[in-house]
Amino acid sequence: MADTTPRIAFQGALGAYSHEACLQAAPGMIPVPCTTFEGVIRAVREGRADLAMLPVENTTYGRVADIHRLLPQSGLRIIGEAFVRVRIALMARPGVRLQDVKHVRAHMVLLPQARSFLDAHGITSEAAADSAGAAAELAEAADSTEGVLASEVAADIHGLEVLARDIEDMDHNTTRFLLMSPQIDTARRADKMLTTFVFEVRNIPAALYKAMGGFATNGVNMTKLESYMVGGSFTATQFYADIEGHPDDPAVKRALEELAYFTNMLNILGVYPAHPDRG
Repeated sequence: MADTTPRIAFQGALGAYSHEACLQAAPGMIPVPCTTFEGVIRAVREGRADLAMLPVENTTYGRVADIHRLLPQSGLRIIGEAFVRVRIALMARPGVRLQDVKHVRAHMVLLPQARSFLDAHGITSEAAADSAGAAAELAEAADSTEGVLASEVAADIHGLEVLARDIEDMDHNTTRFLLMSPQIDTARRADKMLTTFVFEVRNIPAALYKAMGGFATNGVNMTKLESYMVGGSFTATQFYADIEGHPDDPAVKRALEELAYFTNMLNILGVYPAHPDRG
């Protein structure tokens, strides 16, 4: 009999921070690791996964490259969000001591975040394509001087021993993820709802200023607004926005109606509950 347990796709290897986001948001689902963001989207569209977990922004490094370009064309809709604090652990093969580790591998984004710890212990570093993947490779190696920087989830999965925890220089580094489904869900599922949409302003003077005016006059809080170019053109600029509220809220409805007047395209990507960690 085929396994009918729901599946959730993410980018990276088992033990990646994206996997950690899946465990937080959908602990009963089977994780489906994918090599690329496009692969995550394709897994859902082809029915190999029911949901997708995609990172959208990080408090230290800003927005995740390519995500804003991919989301509007993905055919998927946002149904939730998750926040994962990037806690970095130094891990090695069982029996290895911290003083034995001379060299570590990790994704290039993680290495600078643990620079103070590595320098203090005289440990050199090397960039890897994927931290969780580096953990899997280390589990098959026999080098007692080698370590990996990754999440503790990676250590648990690959049978590695955590030698040091929370070694990141900054204790606020957090990644925001979007939980995505083939179908939009506009039901009010929480007291505080968010709406995410993309739009392209008309080519008229002060179009963006006028488009944003409806949110200000109606008292709708816009928590995110980012621009990105499309189609290789310097003039066809699209905007990605998050606002607090539900499209059926009178104030939000009026603001969106005013926005539509000044846009060539308006596409709602999702209506979903605000995560408690949003603050």
